[in-house]
Amino acid sequence: MKEIVPEPPAVVRNEPAAIQQLFQQYVVPSYGRFELALSHGGGSRVWDVHGRRYLDLGGGIAVNALGHAHPEIADALAAQARKLVHVSNLYYHEPQGRLAQQLVRHLAPGRVFFCNSGAEANEGLYKLARKFGHEEGRFEILTALNSFHGRTLAGIAATGQDKVKKGFTPMVAGFRHVPFNDLEAVRAAISPATVAVLIEGVQGEGGVTPATPEYLLGLRALCNEHKLLLLMDGVQCGHFRTGRFQSFQRILEGAPGAEGFLPDGLSMAKSLGNGFPIGAFWLREPLGDLLNAGTHGTTYGGNLLGCAVALKVLEIIERDGLADNARRMGEFLRQGIAQLAAKYPHVIKGPRGLGLMVGIELGEKEAVPGFAASDKAPALQFVNRLHEAGLLTVPAGNQIVRLLPALNLTRAEAEEGLRLIDETAARVAG
Repeated sequence: MKEIVPEPPAVVRNEPAAIQQLFQQYVVPSYGRFELALSHGGGSRVWDVHGRRYLDLGGGIAVNALGHAHPEIADALAAQARKLVHVSNLYYHEPQGRLAQQLVRHLAPGRVFFCNSGAEANEGLYKLARKFGHEEGRFEILTALNSFHGRTLAGIAATGQDKVKKGFTPMVAGFRHVPFNDLEAVRAAISPATVAVLIEGVQGEGGVTPATPEYLLGLRALCNEHKLLLLMDGVQCGHFRTGRFQSFQRILEGAPGAEGFLPDGLSMAKSLGNGFPIGAFWLREPLGDLLNAGTHGTTYGGNLLGCAVALKVLEIIERDGLADNARRMGEFLRQGIAQLAAKYPHVIKGPRGLGLMVGIELGEKEAVPGFAASDKAPALQFVNRLHEAGLLTVPAGNQIVRLLPALNLTRAEAEEGLRLIDETAARVAG
């Protein structure tokens, strides 16, 4: 795979301090930003405003499936912009219909609703569940501890992490949390008010933890038994990141009894648009009929630009065999991290994840002098050290560093990433 090298900007107009000042003065401070001001990128590389190059294995938090500044994506966006940008959902247009067709092709007969983000896609699933159980008075959705489902009010209520809820009580009613990968906990939590179960195939923010085949199959059986909806959040772990279109397809490969397994609803976003905002949720037949005219809507959802880009993203992933590449490169990275864990056992405990959704589990803070000297969590410290080395990654909680690179990551780029992690672990180990 050829590395994409962009033309650098002719002039760097703002120094980092000036850019940060703009944010401090005019932007709501709701993000904990790193001390980096990025300028441009190409493939799995980005450059800051000083001209320093970084290898990006964070991928915009699992968004940039094809990396930065992919020429075919830029061309698809520009071509659509020259024809028609927005018409509203009062009218038909071909890109939305074709994209829905492609998403259904990768799943099963059903319907698709388009929106702008993963949080919105999950909101649609909550509304679908409420509509499904309305006549029987069922409204409660069971979700997993350590899950993450977005930052809307319902999203943080659904999320199984207390840190996102602070200051926003009372929570939206109708959500209960149970341990992940614990089928008996789900069984015990089902009540007459329960209408659905919502899980991620691979918990991302919760630590890059895949569901087990037994858990998924058991949930499907429980939901069938109690007439519940099985809903899946595929926002971060979907769109071929694990080596199949959706993570449940990869997890259940070869599992006895997995033939025909499907959730009832599935949310999508992130890498579907390679950085262009687009979200969607798929509903198996005949559930889509519950959301008839007037029950749900959005101004920009399914807009022509987003659909044109997503169609091109799916085309390139299939044409270039990037699902298989995600499997190979993910396994290569995990093997490399396992070797580093043997080399630096106090710093790195080992790898986790599936496909190109890779987690690096770090050692306890007290056991690593390089971590103990700071009041910051090990994951945040390690990510900052990797920045210094020229590598972008993403923390997940206190102990996990995530690698969520482009699906067209090359072997040379993966080797470079492992080398930078090796050098950083050596410095932390002292």
